[in-house]
Amino acid sequence: MTRLVLIAAISALMAACSKAPETVAVAVPASQAAQGTVVVHASIAWVKPEGASLEAVFAKAKVENKPVFLYWGAVWCPPCNQIKATVFNRPDFIERSKGFIPVYLDGDTPGAQKLGTQFKVRGYPTTILFKPDGTELTRLPGEVDAVQYMQILKRGMTATQPIKETLAAALATPVGPTPSLSADAWNLLAYYAWDTDEAQLLSQKDVVPTLQQLVQNCPPHYAEALARLTLRSAVMSGGEEAPAKAHPQPQSMAAVTKILADTLRTRENGDILSNYASELITALTTDGSTDRGLLIAALNTVLDRLSTDETLSKADRLGAVQAKVSMALIGKSKSSKPELPAELVAQAQTAAAKADQTATDKYERQAIIPSAAHLLSDVGLVDASDAMLVAELPTAVSGYYHMLVLASNAKLRGDKVVSLDWAEKAYVGSLGPATRLQWGSGYVNKLIELSPQDSARIEKAASQVIGELDAAPETFYERNRRSLEKMGLQLNKWNEGGKHATVVRKLSAQLHGICVKLPEADSARGACNGVFGKAVKKA
Repeated sequence: MTRLVLIAAISALMAACSKAPETVAVAVPASQAAQGTVVVHASIAWVKPEGASLEAVFAKAKVENKPVFLYWGAVWCPPCNQIKATVFNRPDFIERSKGFIPVYLDGDTPGAQKLGTQFKVRGYPTTILFKPDGTELTRLPGEVDAVQYMQILKRGMTATQPIKETLAAALATPVGPTPSLSADAWNLLAYYAWDTDEAQLLSQKDVVPTLQQLVQNCPPHYAEALARLTLRSAVMSGGEEAPAKAHPQPQSMAAVTKILADTLRTRENGDILSNYASELITALTTDGSTDRGLLIAALNTVLDRLSTDETLSKADRLGAVQAKVSMALIGKSKSSKPELPAELVAQAQTAAAKADQTATDKYERQAIIPSAAHLLSDVGLVDASDAMLVAELPTAVSGYYHMLVLASNAKLRGDKVVSLDWAEKAYVGSLGPATRLQWGSGYVNKLIELSPQDSARIEKAASQVIGELDAAPETFYERNRRSLEKMGLQLNKWNEGGKHATVVRKLSAQLHGICVKLPEADSARGACNGVFGKAVKKA
């Protein structure tokens, strides 16, 4: 699976199916009903909890001595649809699901956001494997292809210890002729979902140094694990959160170049190379250097091969072309008419058209069409991007997601009015409490950015977002809390110097009326009061 590339206008909404199997409710005993509605999802007995607790699920897991597989996602999320398309509908996944308790946690269900805080899941999708007692075994990477995913799932289910203990052992063990950890254990570390860890294993500042140490400690003959750890270390060392001292070691460039020359290793790590090609370039090389030119050339060769690899999903092949475009845009300002090689533009146009023509299922299209449209926008074919999206709206699983891309396209053209109209339509059409809060707060933020003088429209939109909030603690956790905080921050900036004090006071008072209904001892009350900060206390 690929990390479907998201445009700037919608990146704040995601930290994020070929036909997802139809869900059919079945009758269940009262004892099972107490832990949530059990459904059949193409023969997978998904448990869909309602309420902010999985205690009953883990109690059942202990009795049956089964691990728990937690899937955290959303109906609209393209990568979520992708994992449903390529993994959850596989016969081997369906068969393996009999060996664990599968929990399907949609971000819009009651209590989901509070559970998200409890289990430290943020980005959609996140998949976690737990021991029956609730100890986290591992987080599975949502970006690898389906065959790799199944291999990692098998390793996780047969692991003799949690990933945290495996990490400690790997860090404590120097390289030697007799490794203390097996190849499977090292592969679990290498394929761990480091980008959705949310400080479960390590604090953000410790991730890169730890990965670099793992590269040093990994036995050389565990070539698969070593290659992946090397690439992941290099990518994350160039991230914004990485400390300067953790930047790639001098040997990193040589190690990555060696991996790029290996067809097997590049296929195994196609997800990293497609999703983080630009990060590799900027992390390992400097602008204008010979090394940069050589690395870009090597990556382009690999990405061309991945883009035509029929064993990969349509989304993964499309992602390889997107990566080539992203590399070509390094250092260039965002423009509706970027200067790109004609052959690259043609390749992008062909890839997008093929994805559109060959993706026949509506759930698969939910995963692919926004990415294809984004690719067209990136190479300057904004009108073609719009046409693809508009044609898809009547049959899209969640058309309101596509509208955000249309809003971004209009902004790229400089058409603020149309951009805001699409953002408003997206909010109006969005479904689910958590989704509406994300889309609504995003719409308010876009209004402040593109039309700060329209005080009446900003007040109306923000008031509607606040008016839809449920005065329950679960409303003010995880993604919901962050969406509100971002909106509050933008409104306070908009009001800098008291320019819109009357509006902000009214909104603060409206929110305060919800905050006071929350239990004083619950952290949700503090989160609610913190949306406008001191402004709430003054209201």
